[in-house]
Amino acid sequence: MSQSRAHEADYRHGLRVYWEDTDAGGVVFYANYLKFFERARTEWLRELGFSQELMRQSQGRMFVVSRTAVSYLAPARLDDWVSVTVELREQGRASMTLFQQAWRDGQLLAEGEIRIGCVDVASFRPARMPEDLLARLSTLILPSS
Repeated sequence: MSQSRAHEADYRHGLRVYWEDTDAGGVVFYANYLKFFERARTEWLRELGFSQELMRQSQGRMFVVSRTAVSYLAPARLDDWVSVTVELREQGRASMTLFQQAWRDGQLLAEGEIRIGCVDVASFRPARMPEDLLARLSTLILPSS
């Protein structure tokens, strides 16, 4: 994972840290960064013109997280404004790998690689992502490693 890629993200989503996001030490509980990443991914998909709920209802498909690897570098605290980025790293027909970072005032707080799979709602077996989403994702420039 790399701090130098911070300004190359496909998408940024801002959010405020609330009391419910913090632990007894007054900092964001580590697992809540995964929630922040989830919110940013959802808004990224909306920005691309894609609704996860519509996909679930009309096509019987949904996304599940199959793998995460997160590094925690600095704490966020109550009332902080956090910017969460989303960057497409790999795309397949039924999955994608995203690189995400959480920033506060130019300081990297956490970063992670998240693998998302598309599954059939009834069976939870892998399923091809909708063609319109695949087409839209294919227009994004994937970063070089």
